[in-house]
Amino acid sequence: MNTKKVSNRKQEILQALANMLETNPGERITTARLAEAVGVTEAALYRHFPSKARMFEGLLDFVEDTIFSRINKIIEEDKQSLVRCTKISQLILLFAEKNPGISRLLSGDALMGEQQRLRSRVNTLFERIETQYKQILRERPMREGKELPCGEAVIAKLLTSWVEGQIRQFVRSDFSHLPSQHLSQQWHLLQKSIFG
Repeated sequence: MNTKKVSNRKQEILQALANMLETNPGERITTARLAEAVGVTEAALYRHFPSKARMFEGLLDFVEDTIFSRINKIIEEDKQSLVRCTKISQLILLFAEKNPGISRLLSGDALMGEQQRLRSRVNTLFERIETQYKQILRERPMREGKELPCGEAVIAKLLTSWVEGQIRQFVRSDFSHLPSQHLSQQWHLLQKSIFG
């Protein structure tokens, strides 16, 4: 019972942090304001997370667990590289759209003035996404007997840059330019040039 209460409080703290990232763009989040939003003291925050950096890491854990568990499911269910890349791109962009506060984290916007290890962790997350694209594309000639117009590393970097750019534009526009807004048309252009 006590473990469940601690887990729920941790979840409340992370949800409040994500909400503050969404509703206060450009503002630095202090532990005092976060404690007030959760309805606890700062000391209570520190009982659950030893630092604000650990709170951000908790959100990044959530992002990684959510995105990569779904990517693994896509890879299990779909065998064609086009379908896999399409679904992974849509997954990431729609996840970002549904979680604007977390998008600020992914764009690096919320990490200005925070510890370098947090920015490095976001970089690693996008590197993992790029590696996933690269692996899917590398398997295409063997699995489907179809060649790519250029090396898989080049295409994987293009797809990752496009996804990351859409998230940055969403944040830069104060969440008014939705990643889904021109998703199908943009993907169609990418699909034609990459998959024929």
